[in-house]
Amino acid sequence: MTGSVEDAHRTPGQLAALLIDASTRAIGAAGGHSGGVYLRSGTPGLLRLAVLAGLPGPLFRPWWRMHVDRPFPVADAYRLGVQVILPNATETMRRYPQFAAGLPFQFGSLYVPIVGGTTTYGVLTVLCPSAPDATKLLHRRDRMVRLADDLGAALRRLDDGGRPSVAWDGEPECVRPPGVRPPAGRAGGFAWDPVTDVVTADERLPALLGVPADEFATSVETLVDAVAPAERQRVLAALRETAAGRPPPLPLYVRSEDGALRLVELWSPYAAPVPPGTPSGAHPVRGFVVDPGPGAAADAAADLLPEGVLCLDRLGLILYANPRAGQLLRRSRTQLLSRPLWEGVPWLNQPAFEDHLRSALLSPEPVRFHLRRAGPEGGESDAASYDGAWLDVCVYPGPDVLTCTFRPANQLAEAAADLTSGPEEGTGPVRTSVPAAPSMAPLYRPIVLAIALTEAVTARQVAAVVMREVLPAFGGRHLAIYLLQDRHLYLALESGFPTGFLTPFEGVGLDAQLPGVETLTAGRPLFFDSMEDLAAAYPGIPLDADEGARAFLPLIASGRPVGSCILGFDRPRGFSTEERTVLTALAGLIANAMEKAQRYESEAALARGLQQALLPRRLSAHPQVETTGRYLPGTQGMEVGGDWYDVVEAGDGLALVIGDVQGHGVQAAATMGQLRSAVRAFALGDRPPDEVMSGTNHLLIDLDPGQFASCCYIRLDPASGLARVARAGHPPPLLRHPDGHTDVLDLPGGVVLGVDPHAHYPVTELLIEQGAVLALYTDGLVERPGTDIDDGITALRIALSKAGAPASRRPLSGVADRLTATARHAADRPDDIALLLATRRTTPDNQH
Repeated sequence: MTGSVEDAHRTPGQLAALLIDASTRAIGAAGGHSGGVYLRSGTPGLLRLAVLAGLPGPLFRPWWRMHVDRPFPVADAYRLGVQVILPNATETMRRYPQFAAGLPFQFGSLYVPIVGGTTTYGVLTVLCPSAPDATKLLHRRDRMVRLADDLGAALRRLDDGGRPSVAWDGEPECVRPPGVRPPAGRAGGFAWDPVTDVVTADERLPALLGVPADEFATSVETLVDAVAPAERQRVLAALRETAAGRPPPLPLYVRSEDGALRLVELWSPYAAPVPPGTPSGAHPVRGFVVDPGPGAAADAAADLLPEGVLCLDRLGLILYANPRAGQLLRRSRTQLLSRPLWEGVPWLNQPAFEDHLRSALLSPEPVRFHLRRAGPEGGESDAASYDGAWLDVCVYPGPDVLTCTFRPANQLAEAAADLTSGPEEGTGPVRTSVPAAPSMAPLYRPIVLAIALTEAVTARQVAAVVMREVLPAFGGRHLAIYLLQDRHLYLALESGFPTGFLTPFEGVGLDAQLPGVETLTAGRPLFFDSMEDLAAAYPGIPLDADEGARAFLPLIASGRPVGSCILGFDRPRGFSTEERTVLTALAGLIANAMEKAQRYESEAALARGLQQALLPRRLSAHPQVETTGRYLPGTQGMEVGGDWYDVVEAGDGLALVIGDVQGHGVQAAATMGQLRSAVRAFALGDRPPDEVMSGTNHLLIDLDPGQFASCCYIRLDPASGLARVARAGHPPPLLRHPDGHTDVLDLPGGVVLGVDPHAHYPVTELLIEQGAVLALYTDGLVERPGTDIDDGITALRIALSKAGAPASRRPLSGVADRLTATARHAADRPDDIALLLATRRTTPDNQH
């Protein structure tokens, strides 16, 4: 299943054709070597790689899924609607260290959001050679923008405006950009109209196939007979798939009647759907046929080389293998040719090899390394099947073809041993294994996870990072994290397990005979290649599936037990020594992050408790004034403690106060408590507003907590409505008049408290009419990352005008609830929020 456009007039293949066409055009326009499209999926907040052009999909599986909140260029382009230009590896590391840690190679990249109307559908991306700076890529970016705009308009036409009908929930389509320069050799092109079954060809194709031009095929059947009579059904099926609007298949490598190798590549030139009424399977098809021609002589020469030679296209398809390559890789040439590399040589599916191959695909420099060889049976890449031999491998990049050479590395070691062995070592050469060239691949996963965990401060955020980074990297489907509390394990996070399966394990003690417990008490990881192995080691243990591997990892930080982590797989599998090492390292990172999060949350709970204790339990009441307040703590770690509000009796009037201490945490809460007490003392003495501000300013400077604070103080006469206001760097109050019109009171003020001992705080007088609503607030209610605070104040002014309209008869508490509703329901509040509302009334009842 590819795209999920489901409509009588649309097919998934038509969506794929649009995306493939845009991807391949973008690669050409931006001068890149590969690219693709990320599209929104049916899962909110998740992008999926829909098309990957010019690169083998299996090699880039960790990047198939992308959460929109990850600090990656694709996510930023989608979430923020911005174009991202990364000219080289240095700039990529500076701006996106997590992304650079996973692909630390010399290449540039461009990312352009795909927007149709008001909807962002995905991101168009191209990978290209490095450039010294972003200015060198601006003209390429502009071409991509035009293509992205066209694609966005086309996707909007496909979208029915309801649920995400233009979305992607399957694996990516991996294609070689059609129409790019074909491999060296003789080539001829053709076009086929399925409606009329007419084939037209250029002047080169009849000559390539050895058919007189005047006798050349006019139908698809005769064309296929001329190209590959022995494989006519395979070629016909590929032609019909392309005509049906499905994505073009991989290049076909077929044999002519005399056994010569030929390449056939197909694509549909029209990305848009065909006109209504056109029969299904009627997309025009174009293609070319390539005969290696003179290249065959080069192949014959390579057949005689003493080292193994393997040629791959950019999708990982094996185009050529000489006999020596077959011997060294333990595979026959029949098992190699025209197969994806990981299918032709299964034991090459090793992280180190994949890492070097990605480097050759993305960077221009050749790559040389040593690789441990599998046993004679050519089995899976697990340590038990290795025969101890090493291969010296070189990969030479090319625009269309990668050339790999192999030779026995132990021959080098034997030569060195001959030179160094003494008489006492025997007469024969000493065989020594050549150590593998150090690959950074095993380190990428811990590095990426470590970078991501630095931004996670709560247990929930740590769990989200683990879910995002660990499961996709290892192909896992199940994850559970248990944390230790009072010598019992409690479930903190789970994903993928059947509903209720983990319930019996909740709160188990450390004496339980369970792998999740014993991995922690013994301090060592436990690996089970299958459920059968798990059941044999723990008879009677409940199992959630008939098959599948499991890894149980201890979470230990600084020698202290934190909990355990369970990683599950759908199928049986082995765990290589390298994977066990990496998973154990990841468990240590998770444990340290969880311990830090628990400590952080304990401190945050203390700060919140202190904050709640310092905020007023009730506001001073007055028969002619109704007041109400709201406080919302921040949700990101210790984002709590700085904001406060108060209502204090001041002679025969009321003092309305709101303030915000810079910083967060216990120190900010303590400073806030001191300032609140000072302001209350000054207010109870009915001191003028400017003296209240000046006295509080001197107190904060004398305390020297290393913090400053903003404040707004209003002394209100309930009988006359006269208000005298002083501000110290605080956002301006809002005043909604009885008729619903709302003003921003941009009153003069002084600098924030705690900075200048000689600061002056001017006093402004204004009249508060009966029925008017005065709103004091802190910046957490109006400030949003990436937006101007004035825009937030304007939005609050409009909301207050609507929420407090006279016709609504809404009580003041209801107005406060409405003004804070969006913030109250937000999953993440980067700052705490305080709001104080006051209104004059004529009756003494309904006090709040």
